[in-house]
Amino acid sequence: MINKIRKINLNHSFIFFFVVNLFCILLFKFNNLNISSILCLLLILIIGVSHGSLDHIKGKKLLRLFNIKSTYIFYITYILIAVIVILTWIILPSITLIVFLMIASYHFGKEDTQFLIIDRSYFIQILYFFKGFLIILAPLYFHFQETIAIFKLLLIDNETFYSSLNFIETNNVIQIGIFCSTLSSIFLFLKNFEIKKFVVFLDYFSILILNYYLSPLIAFTAYFCFLHSIRHSISLAIELDPNSIVNGFKLFLKKALPLTILTAIFSFIALYLLNNSYNLDSAILKIIFIGLASLTFPHILLEYFLEKNET
Repeated sequence: MINKIRKINLNHSFIFFFVVNLFCILLFKFNNLNISSILCLLLILIIGVSHGSLDHIKGKKLLRLFNIKSTYIFYITYILIAVIVILTWIILPSITLIVFLMIASYHFGKEDTQFLIIDRSYFIQILYFFKGFLIILAPLYFHFQETIAIFKLLLIDNETFYSSLNFIETNNVIQIGIFCSTLSSIFLFLKNFEIKKFVVFLDYFSILILNYYLSPLIAFTAYFCFLHSIRHSISLAIELDPNSIVNGFKLFLKKALPLTILTAIFSFIALYLLNNSYNLDSAILKIIFIGLASLTFPHILLEYFLEKNET
């Protein structure tokens, strides 16, 4: 099963890199692309969120490991963590954003790369963080002011936060961070060297290309939906049926559909309520990033406890 996941993910990296380059060449040639924020929201709700829609199944598995019979404990805990994240964001937005970006960096780096790496040492975990940190650094490097504008729409009004970002931008700290991310990809490539691990650099350049040509929201949507989420969904589909990837995806869609639909319903209710106080684009950005943060924290905690208790 591991070999099958690795083979499919390797092909996926090549396809994603090719499509990204083709798309950006067409964009450069015609220069009239207009992708609305509502389309980004729909893609994230349909493709992005669905890769975590089997968490209830993993939650039941975790409960069995702790010999807990009541599944309500999992649902209550999961929802409670999500609500606490949203409330914390409202009360302490800048701190919550920073913590979210740090955790998301590690999560992206690990989930996108671990199919290539057997080693679970602390050094590898650090490399995962710096590799995933590129997702955060690239929009700041290529579209600094536009990224700052997004932060302001996410309720961040801390002047110290923006002063720190200006210091980071003017003193080339972002470039240093990207250099560290580059080194992490090189180390991951050389670790137990296999030529096929060159796909690490395909993902690296795909992220840079996306952020060079596209706005931060569109670049993130493309990465999150079509690289990160699809890769995770492939692994889940193969776990559901190791003998047939097609049947595995059918099972995955069937099992993921209820929570995906439920998440979409709550998102559009929140969008309707927020649209009374904010314009549509601002409301959508809040739904996407604050909503993702509220789902990411319990999702990562679940993955962490499962991994720790299964080894």
